[in-house]
Amino acid sequence: MARLIPAAERILKARALIQKARDFPPPDETVVLDLSYMAQVKDLLRQVRDLIKFIPYTPSATPEMKSQVAGLFKEADLAEKELLHKH
Repeated sequence: MARLIPAAERILKARALIQKARDFPPPDETVVLDLSYMAQVKDLLRQVRDLIKFIPYTPSATPEMKSQVAGLFKEADLAEKELLHKH
């Protein structure tokens, strides 16, 4: 059985995954469409969303946590646009 990860730890892990996606080495400029790069970045950002998607619905979620989660969703969307839609 998987262990339960506290919401605060999930938020920290989500931030780290977004940073990992941003730090992921971009493809060579000569490559028009690098599907491997796109898949890896999308997977990291999917993991972010999966980690935090239920936090706002938990009884222990404070308004501050809910605000952080909303910000992380926006940050993940922005990272996806910046990293994938420039190609």
